[in-house]
Amino acid sequence: MDEHGGTAMIPTSNAPHRPPAPGASATANAQDAQNAATHVPDATLAIHASPEMFAHLPDLPRDGDAPVFNAPWEAAAFAMTLALQRQGVFTWAEWAAFLHDAIRDAQAAGDPDLGDTYYRHWLTALERIAATKGCVTHQGLLDRREAWDRAARRTPHGQPIEL
Repeated sequence: MDEHGGTAMIPTSNAPHRPPAPGASATANAQDAQNAATHVPDATLAIHASPEMFAHLPDLPRDGDAPVFNAPWEAAAFAMTLALQRQGVFTWAEWAAFLHDAIRDAQAAGDPDLGDTYYRHWLTALERIAATKGCVTHQGLLDRREAWDRAARRTPHGQPIEL
């Protein structure tokens, strides 16, 4: 995570974000998911969570059958995860293990686990599983993190950060 709260894959912010509109579908492939992470239109990123996913992720913030996001970057991280799982890159059981490890590591490092850092752990798990499965390299993650950091530094306050 960088000093702005972002990671290599997705810049984070605390801007509010409504859950996506019902009836739309999630991004179909990993490259589209990565591209979506840089331009997430409010309330248009579609999320359709499966019962299998909820079975493996009982602590996922949700409202009924839909995940709840506090910021666009959370929805983008979620959509990228769905896209990779749907492509067969990993199973929900594998994902749950990576997410568990990310949460455990954060707690061991002092995260008080108040619920406000769940998607930061999600993003850490996404980076780890994507690297483990060969979707990205460690150097690619570092390069992306540096690119987001440079973009954040040159972007005026209140404006969207773009690479």
